[in-house]
Amino acid sequence: MRLFVEACCTSAADACEAERQGAQRIELCERLDVGGVTPTPANIQEVLRKCRRAKVNVLIRCREGDFVYSEQEIQQMIGDIHLCRLLGVNGVVVGALTPDGHVDQTVMKRFIAAARPLSVTFHRAFDECKDPRQALDDIMALGCDRLLTSGHEADAYQGRFTIARLVGQAAGRIVIMPGCGIRAHNILDIASTTHAEEFHSSAISQMSELVNHPL
Repeated sequence: MRLFVEACCTSAADACEAERQGAQRIELCERLDVGGVTPTPANIQEVLRKCRRAKVNVLIRCREGDFVYSEQEIQQMIGDIHLCRLLGVNGVVVGALTPDGHVDQTVMKRFIAAARPLSVTFHRAFDECKDPRQALDDIMALGCDRLLTSGHEADAYQGRFTIARLVGQAAGRIVIMPGCGIRAHNILDIASTTHAEEFHSSAISQMSELVNHPL
């Protein structure tokens, strides 16, 4: 049985290798050393040109640091979302928080309106929210298609029990996708504990093992 794995990639070379090894979707970003930022238009275009099978989602994050954005930054990110729509990506990966640690529903509504009909994933800004249960309710109310989370821990293995509770809370209304630190040696434990159906990993060299892990 094959697992559904989204590969976090920063270049067309990484994306093509992940696709070759069986990744079903790519999340394209740059600067993983700061948690990822929006890739350049040229990078997006190259990945779309060279990756023919895997769907491509693009991270929308204008800078490193927190997820509380100024109006100027919001406008910049909306412009990046519009560009992604024009280029024909599958979806965008985005998140915004209020200064007091809640999902910024006002800003997210603007991002989602700009993105549709693309798929929308709320990213690991979720892991900085004060109340994960309320944050998940807010994200579902917004109509996001997917939530990427490490379960409010340093990695998805440590957060697997919280992720399991989120999967139960979601009850099929949104895809809960564990991410951060997922490797061939721990994906089976994460999958069996969380009952998640999609997984996010930057381990390009292990992608074949991740995708084809025996259950």
